[in-house]
Amino acid sequence: QVQLVESGGGLVQAGGSLRLSCVASGRTFSSYNMGWFRQAPGKEREFVAAISRSGGSTYTADSVKGRFTISRDNAKNAVYLQMYSLKTEDTAVYYCAASKRVLGLQFGSSYDYWGQGTQVTVSS
Repeated sequence: QVQLVESGGGLVQAGGSLRLSCVASGRTFSSYNMGWFRQAPGKEREFVAAISRSGGSTYTADSVKGRFTISRDNAKNAVYLQMYSLKTEDTAVYYCAASKRVLGLQFGSSYDYWGQGTQVTVSS
Protein backbone atom coordinates (compact mmCIF):
# COMPACT_ATOMS: atom_id res chain seq x y z
CA GLN A 1 0.00 0.00 0.00
CA VAL A 2 1.30 3.41 -1.04
CA GLN A 3 -0.05 6.73 0.13
CA LEU A 4 0.62 9.89 -1.87
CA VAL A 5 0.20 13.40 -0.47
CA GLU A 6 0.31 16.44 -2.76
CA SER A 7 0.97 20.04 -1.79
CA GLY A 8 1.93 23.37 -3.34
CA GLY A 9 -1.25 24.29 -5.17
CA GLY A 10 -2.81 27.70 -4.91
CA LEU A 11 -3.91 30.85 -6.71
CA VAL A 12 -1.54 32.49 -9.18
CA GLN A 13 -1.87 35.10 -11.93
CA ALA A 14 -1.40 34.17 -15.57
CA GLY A 15 2.30 34.13 -16.43
CA GLY A 16 3.27 33.13 -12.90
CA SER A 17 4.73 29.91 -11.55
CA LEU A 18 4.05 27.21 -8.97
CA ARG A 19 5.87 24.12 -7.74
CA LEU A 20 3.80 21.09 -6.77
CA SER A 21 5.17 18.39 -4.47
CA CYS A 22 4.09 14.81 -3.90
CA VAL A 23 5.47 12.78 -0.99
CA ALA A 24 5.00 9.00 -0.84
CA SER A 25 4.89 6.63 2.09
CA GLY A 26 6.75 3.33 2.25
CA ARG A 27 10.23 2.04 1.46
CA THR A 28 9.73 1.16 -2.22
CA PHE A 29 9.23 4.59 -3.78
CA SER A 30 12.12 4.11 -6.20
CA SER A 31 10.40 1.04 -7.70
CA TYR A 32 7.54 3.15 -9.07
CA ASN A 33 7.24 5.27 -12.16
CA MET A 34 5.46 8.48 -11.25
CA GLY A 35 3.03 10.73 -13.06
CA TRP A 36 1.06 13.94 -12.78
CA PHE A 37 -2.49 14.29 -14.10
CA ARG A 38 -4.99 17.12 -13.93
CA GLN A 39 -8.75 17.46 -14.13
CA ALA A 40 -10.83 20.59 -14.64
CA PRO A 41 -14.52 20.66 -13.64
CA GLY A 42 -16.67 18.84 -16.18
CA LYS A 43 -13.66 17.55 -18.12
CA GLU A 44 -11.84 14.22 -18.30
CA ARG A 45 -8.65 13.62 -16.38
CA GLU A 46 -5.68 14.65 -18.54
CA PHE A 47 -2.09 13.41 -18.57
CA VAL A 48 0.48 16.07 -17.72
CA ALA A 49 3.88 14.43 -17.20
CA ALA A 50 5.61 11.22 -16.12
CA ILE A 51 9.06 10.23 -14.89
CA SER A 52 10.90 6.91 -14.73
CA ARG A 53 12.06 5.17 -11.54
CA SER A 54 15.54 6.66 -11.59
CA GLY A 55 14.46 9.98 -13.04
CA GLY A 56 16.46 9.37 -16.20
CA SER A 57 13.48 9.60 -18.56
CA THR A 58 10.62 12.09 -18.58
CA TYR A 59 7.49 12.48 -20.69
CA THR A 60 5.51 15.70 -20.99
CA ALA A 61 2.16 16.39 -22.64
CA ASP A 62 2.23 18.69 -25.67
CA SER A 63 -0.07 21.15 -23.91
CA VAL A 64 2.53 21.87 -21.22
CA LYS A 65 5.79 21.07 -23.01
CA GLY A 66 8.34 23.81 -22.51
CA ARG A 67 6.49 25.20 -19.49
CA PHE A 68 6.26 22.30 -17.00
CA THR A 69 9.09 20.12 -15.69
CA ILE A 70 8.74 16.90 -13.71
CA SER A 71 11.50 15.71 -11.38
CA ARG A 72 11.96 13.34 -8.43
CA ASP A 73 14.14 12.89 -5.38
CA ASN A 74 14.08 9.24 -4.34
CA ALA A 75 15.99 9.98 -1.14
CA LYS A 76 13.03 12.12 -0.07
CA ASN A 77 10.31 9.86 -1.54
CA ALA A 78 9.16 12.87 -3.52
CA VAL A 79 8.15 13.88 -7.03
CA TYR A 80 7.73 17.48 -8.18
CA LEU A 81 6.02 19.44 -10.93
CA GLN A 82 7.56 22.84 -11.63
CA MET A 83 5.13 25.00 -13.59
CA TYR A 84 6.14 28.20 -15.39
CA SER A 85 4.24 30.63 -17.63
CA LEU A 86 0.91 29.46 -16.27
CA LYS A 87 -2.21 30.01 -18.35
CA THR A 88 -5.85 30.18 -17.29
CA GLU A 89 -6.43 26.86 -19.07
CA ASP A 90 -4.00 25.22 -16.62
CA THR A 91 -6.60 25.67 -13.88
CA ALA A 92 -7.45 22.21 -12.53
CA VAL A 93 -7.01 19.78 -9.67
CA TYR A 94 -3.58 18.19 -10.06
CA TYR A 95 -3.07 14.56 -9.03
CA CYS A 96 0.09 12.59 -8.32
CA ALA A 97 0.10 8.87 -9.22
CA ALA A 98 2.41 5.84 -8.91
CA SER A 99 2.75 2.94 -11.36
CA LYS A 100 4.58 -0.40 -11.42
CA ARG A 101 4.27 -0.41 -15.22
CA VAL A 102 6.70 1.11 -17.70
CA LEU A 103 4.43 1.39 -20.74
CA GLY A 104 1.34 3.51 -21.26
CA LEU A 105 2.20 6.05 -18.58
CA GLN A 106 0.12 8.66 -20.39
CA PHE A 107 -2.99 6.69 -19.42
CA GLY A 108 -4.50 6.85 -15.96
CA SER A 109 -5.34 3.14 -16.09
CA SER A 110 -1.62 2.36 -15.87
CA TYR A 111 -1.35 3.69 -12.32
CA ASP A 112 -1.84 1.78 -9.09
CA TYR A 113 -2.04 4.59 -6.53
CA TRP A 114 -3.35 8.15 -6.56
CA GLY A 115 -3.05 11.16 -4.31
CA GLN A 116 -5.95 13.31 -3.13
CA GLY A 117 -5.18 16.17 -5.51
CA THR A 118 -4.20 19.80 -5.06
CA GLN A 119 -6.02 22.76 -6.60
CA VAL A 120 -4.24 25.08 -9.02
CA THR A 121 -6.14 28.22 -10.03
CA VAL A 122 -4.73 30.63 -12.62
CA SER A 123 -6.41 34.02 -12.83
CA SER A 124 -6.42 36.54 -15.70
